[in-house]
Parts: sequence; structure tokens; C-alpha cells
Amino acid sequence: MTATLYIIATPIGNLEDITYRAVRILGEVDLVAAEDTRHSLKLLNHFNISKPLTSYFDHNQQFKGERILNALRQGKSVALISDAGTPCISDPGYNLVRDAVSEGIPVVPIPGACAAIAALSGSGLPSDSFTFAGFPPARQAKRRVFLADMAALPGTLVLYEAPHRLEETLRDIREVLGERQLVVARELSKIYEEFIRGTATEVMAAVAQGKARGEIVILIAPGEAVQEPTEALDTLLLRLMDEEKLSVKDAARKAAMITGTSRNEAYSEALRLRHADEQS
Repeated sequence: MTATLYIIATPIGNLEDITYRAVRILGEVDLVAAEDTRHSLKLLNHFNISKPLTSYFDHNQQFKGERILNALRQGKSVALISDAGTPCISDPGYNLVRDAVSEGIPVVPIPGACAAIAALSGSGLPSDSFTFAGFPPARQAKRRVFLADMAALPGTLVLYEAPHRLEETLRDIREVLGERQLVVARELSKIYEEFIRGTATEVMAAVAQGKARGEIVILIAPGEAVQEPTEALDTLLLRLMDEEKLSVKDAARKAAMITGTSRNEAYSEALRLRHADEQS
């Protein structure tokens, strides 16, 4: 094989979900770059593949990326795989691909499993237009801003989330985006695969009944088109800050989305109202 960087999708759970082509290429390359070599060794062993392994993940990507590029420069072929699913989707593979492309090294994707696409295809939500936004920020304040920025996007919104943050994120989705239809997909392709469907409140109640585990995909139905505001900006801001307990910044963002007012104007009015309330 000539110098080529192969981007190989691996199973997200069920080992049968790897393609014949992926198995063949993994058996032919000179080097396999993996997110976790211990995890990937089990996959290779399952298919009786014995190849040199090197780790490539967030905290060593600069150092290991250069070593992998050197192997490619020497004419070797390299397969990039992640722990599960398609590399470069919410992992650092993008940087390696970018650097290989900049040096004229061929990059060949080997399609296969992807949790986001699998969840979308089985969700029952509109799939003709969607936005994949990866993992929301871990901190609530930043997460709410993140969600507010996504509020007006057309199509279904697809997110990844860690099990221990699922309930908090669902709560923020309801507070910022309202009672949209949601789907939580988890343990995809595994024995306990599950799709939880319903309004934000219904999904929150279902999730609260059991312990979340495994890889989780959250899918959010598109919001309704912005209507003419039914309440004045100041009234809306007061309701958002007092009744929904949103911060000044989050209330301003949501009010701007609902009323069509600029964010700066909404934020200035929210600050004025908060200051007036503190002085009274």
C-alpha cells in the first residue's frame, strides 16, 4: 500500500457493524492510530488482525500527530480509528486529516457506524435538515448560552452527552428551548438499546426513572417559526428572569429570539430592569 491515511469507522457497540472493507484495510495498513490502544486491540484481536498500534487522542495529538505524519511521509499507510464510530466526529482526528491534506497525502474515508446518524435515522424526527453540534458545554451558564444560540436553527438538532450530565442538560433544553419534542437514544446497537421519545418534560421524567449509562445522543425537534411577539419586551424579560429564573444574559438571548429584537437591545433592557428591581 502506498502512503495513505485511512479514516476507518468502527462499531459503536455491535461488532457485526464493521464493514468488510474496514476489516481488509485494517489488515493491510502499516500502522493503526487509535484513541485508546487497549480498547482497539480488543477489536483487532476479534478479527485476527495483528498490526503496530499507536495512541492518538486529545492530549497527545500534537506530538503523536507529527510521528504519524512522519510515517506517512516515509510511504507507510496508516489507519485512524476512534474508540467507537467514525473518527473526526467530536474527536481530534480533524487535525491529523488537515495536516495530511496540506502535505498532499491522500486521505481515504472508510464509511461505517456513526452514533449521531444512527440515532437520527431511528428517531422519527425530521431528517431532511439537521445540525450536529457535538457535546454541549459542561457548565450550565455556558450550556444555556450554547442552546440559545442554536434555538433558531432550522431542522433537527443532534447532540452528544455524557450520562452523568444528561438530566441537567435536558432541564436546560426545556428552560431555554421550551417544550419541544425530544428523543434520547442510548446504548445504540447494544443489548439495551433504547429510544426515549416525547416532550422535554416527558423525556426528563422517563430518564429520571433509571440510571443513564453508555453513549447518549439527544435529538431536538425544530422549533416553531418565530411569531409576532404577544407581550412587550420588558414584560417578557421580567417573566423570564423572575418566573423562569434565567440570568440577565440568558433572558436577553431568549427574549431576542422570541421578539426579534436585537440581543444588545434586549440585554440593555434586561440590565435596566434588574437594576430597577434591585433599587426598589
